[in-house]
Amino acid sequence: MRKTIAACLIGFLLCTTTIGQTGIYSLSNVPEAVKNNADVVVHRESTDVDIQGVEKFTIKVDRIFSVVNEDAKADLVFRQYSSKNISLEDAEIKVYDANGKQTARYKKKEMSTSAIGEGLIEDGYVTYYYVTASSYPITLEFKYEIRIKGTLNIPDYMLAEENEGVVESDYTVHVPSDLGFRYKAKHADIQPVITDEGKMKTYKWGVKNLSPLKDEAGAAESQDRYPHVTFAVNKFSYYGLEGDLSSWKNFGSWLSGLYNGLDDLPADRQQFFNDLVKGATTNKEKIARIYQYLQENFRYVSIQLGIGGLKPFPADFTDKKKYGDCKGLSNYMKAALKSVGIKSYVAIINAEYDREPADPDFPENGFNHVILCVPDQKDSVWLECTSSSNEFNELGTFTENRYALLITDEGGVLVATPKSRSYSNTLVTTTTIPMLDDLSAITETVFSAKGEYREMMNDILKSNKDEQKKIAVSYLGFKQPDDLEFAKESSEGSKTKLRMLVAKVPEFSAGEKLFISARMYKLWSSVLPKADNRKLDFYFRFPFEKTDTTILKLPAGAKADALPKGSEINCKYASFRSSYWYDESSNSVYSVCSLVLKQHKIPATDYPSVKKFFDDLMQDDSQKIVIRKATSPEKKAF
Repeated sequence: MRKTIAACLIGFLLCTTTIGQTGIYSLSNVPEAVKNNADVVVHRESTDVDIQGVEKFTIKVDRIFSVVNEDAKADLVFRQYSSKNISLEDAEIKVYDANGKQTARYKKKEMSTSAIGEGLIEDGYVTYYYVTASSYPITLEFKYEIRIKGTLNIPDYMLAEENEGVVESDYTVHVPSDLGFRYKAKHADIQPVITDEGKMKTYKWGVKNLSPLKDEAGAAESQDRYPHVTFAVNKFSYYGLEGDLSSWKNFGSWLSGLYNGLDDLPADRQQFFNDLVKGATTNKEKIARIYQYLQENFRYVSIQLGIGGLKPFPADFTDKKKYGDCKGLSNYMKAALKSVGIKSYVAIINAEYDREPADPDFPENGFNHVILCVPDQKDSVWLECTSSSNEFNELGTFTENRYALLITDEGGVLVATPKSRSYSNTLVTTTTIPMLDDLSAITETVFSAKGEYREMMNDILKSNKDEQKKIAVSYLGFKQPDDLEFAKESSEGSKTKLRMLVAKVPEFSAGEKLFISARMYKLWSSVLPKADNRKLDFYFRFPFEKTDTTILKLPAGAKADALPKGSEINCKYASFRSSYWYDESSNSVYSVCSLVLKQHKIPATDYPSVKKFFDDLMQDDSQKIVIRKATSPEKKAF
């Protein structure tokens, strides 16, 4: 499926040639291996990238493709982004029926153009046109030309994407020899044909008859997972500023120039921060105090201003406005720390839990986020400055497990961010179920949460009651309650209490025997995707540790008849333990279990064992406590 081209122009999927009147691009002429299970068939696509010099380049696109069914209806939309530095020069759409007869034609002047902006300021435009399909398949030709000022971002050559068959595709780059053009194929073994014309070189890649890539649930959502070739030039220009991308150090030096002089605060604000950290005995304590001030007094907004969204507002501006984007808030935190004599560096990073790290051997501008690093020989401090609830020195999988480019006085330094740790995301639950004679109960669960689970509990507390009930049942796996109430248990926000009215605790009965779930709350309730022939790595959102204690208090006269057997399940990436016992003195059944997921990215080759682990876990979770019921009723109240 084709994706929208982002402002950075990464991810173009393009094409070539003019369709004839003979039906040559009919699906009947497409090899079976290419069209089988395809939602889109690209008959021919071509991209011609002409880099005239360090300051500009043009892209000419001609793409002929068939949308096979309604699942790919999003591909019927022509959509191109433009801005001050990106100009859509011309565009044309042609529509053909199954026999190759042209049924419609639309020029750029017939398309709609709207201003768009990700933040407070509208920072670009999108030109679009929706093609209506009365039936499928339908064949389209998108032909357009784009001019770009600057050469920092050259669009990747995407060979194919999910559910897309490709008959023929090529990608050509014309580039001055002295710019230092570089390329690297990823998830593909493809090399260009190179023509040396003296002052210019031409590189051409091409593929034919590619079968559709099968979508696999739980795989990375980024386009990086598909076969592609990425490009960069050593000498580049961006918004009129020339730079050197031949090394991470040189690129960092260029970025450093954008931040130069923007981390100064007025004398009174510097004094404010010095007063704020008075009495702190270590630098880490000082950093924590200032970070807490940032979290409590500033809010995150997305502002794409400055030089292409790469240059932050001055720290003084952010201080007055009390808001900023990732680079603005990180730069402000840097200025605040500078006020109290602590050196820190902004760090440019490619953020998202399923993004691959930057390639140490291939410098390029593939970043989309900014965080802050306070270096230390033993234990550097990393700060996510856009979050109002992240725990101090905890990044989370959004920016862990990859490389960040530190912008230092000596240039860029590519360093590894912390590895994700299961003990950074913990959820400890204790549930008490005082079951009455009529088999009802007002249950009480106390959650003690850390990391991602703390974020989750904060979101639950902000939700309305209907949403809370939906989350409790669908996500947390609680038994459907007749009523519930979430409340914050501690001032620190790490503990939350849930009270639920459950009209009938047992799942079912047989004679005098009652069958009750071993836990009111399920440690795991999602069936993982099938493991057969998996090709792509599987991603959980984050590694974690969960512990649950459930105490079932039996009514007078009721006795435990049979308890589940304790179990132990293990695989390379996860472990599970459970135990059960009956306490006669309190007439209560205890269930205690723990689940640990050690890392969130599971290689495709190891996925079958992880799939089996969680299937076995759900089997264990289905076990029941059997009790013999009492005879005398008792009334309840909520």
